[in-house]
Amino acid sequence: MENKEFQFGGTVVNGFLMLFLNIVLQLASLAVVISGMLNGPLWIIIPGVLLCLVSLICWAGFLMLEPNTARVTTWFGKYSGTFTRTGFFWINPFYSTKKLSLRARNLDASPIKVNDKVGNPVMIGLVLVWKLKDTYKALFEVDSQTMAAPSAAGTTDTKSIMNALERFVSVQSDAALRQVAGQYAYDDEDSKHDEPTLRSSADEINQQLEEKLDERLAMAGIEIVEARINYLAYAPEIAAVMLRRQQASAIITAREKIVEGAVSMVKMALDKLSAEEVVELDDDKKAAMVSNLLVVLCGDDSAQPVVNTGTLNQ
Repeated sequence: MENKEFQFGGTVVNGFLMLFLNIVLQLASLAVVISGMLNGPLWIIIPGVLLCLVSLICWAGFLMLEPNTARVTTWFGKYSGTFTRTGFFWINPFYSTKKLSLRARNLDASPIKVNDKVGNPVMIGLVLVWKLKDTYKALFEVDSQTMAAPSAAGTTDTKSIMNALERFVSVQSDAALRQVAGQYAYDDEDSKHDEPTLRSSADEINQQLEEKLDERLAMAGIEIVEARINYLAYAPEIAAVMLRRQQASAIITAREKIVEGAVSMVKMALDKLSAEEVVELDDDKKAAMVSNLLVVLCGDDSAQPVVNTGTLNQ
C-alpha cells in the first residue's frame, strides 16, 4: 500500500523568537493607535488596527510538541505534511493542525465466545499493544474524525480521535481473533496429536494473530507491537462436561502409570525371591502372589494385612 505520509515542508520559526516579535508587534500597534487618537489625524489609527489584527492572527500559529506526538497539517483541506519535531515552534496560522499521539497503547479485549475447529464453543480473550505508524492513514483513510465525539468548541480533539481509533482496533481485533480461533481445536483430545491447538501452541497462535491484525489494521496506519491470548476456557454450557472428560482422561493416564509401576515392582519381587532362593513358588503360588500384589499396589484404599500362621504347602 502506498505511503502518502510526508514531513511538513512549510516555514517553521523558533517559537520563542516569534513570541518576542509578536509581543513587539502588538505593543507597536497599540502605540500607533494611541498616538493617532491623541496627537495625529484619525486615519493613522487604521495601520495600527491592521497591525493589531495581524498580531492576533499570529498567535494562532504557535504549536508545541512533546516526544512521540505529531501534528497533521492541512492547507484549506489539502494535506500538507506531518509535523513531528519536538519543541516550541511557529508556523503559518492558516494551516489547520490536528494533534495525534504516536505512543503505544494497550487494549485488553473482553473474552468472546467462538467455535473452535471441531465446533466446541470456547471463551477466548486477548491483550494487544498498538501504536500509530502512519498519521495520514489514521486521519484520512478511515473515518476517525467523524467517529470521534466533537468537543464543546465543535472540533475533534486528540483524545476523541484516539478513542475512535481504539474502537476501530477493538472491532478488528474481535474479527481477527474469531478467524484465528476457528482454525484450531481447543486441545489434543479434539484433534490429531500432530496438529497445533489453542492450548498447546500459544506461540504459533499469537504469531498468526499478530499477522492477521497487521493485515486488518494497516489501512488505518496502525502497527501491532504485540498480541497475546490472555484468556482461554470452554464456554459455560459445556464446561462441566469437558471438565469431567479431562478428569477421566487424567485418571486413565494415572492408572496407566500405576499399573506400569505395579507390574515392574511385581516382576522385581519375583526375580528377587527366585535369585536369593528365599522361597520356592510354583505357578499357582506365583499367580496368587501376583494377584495380591497388584491389588495392593493398584488399589485406592490402604491394604489390610493378613498373617498366615500356616505353611506354604498347606
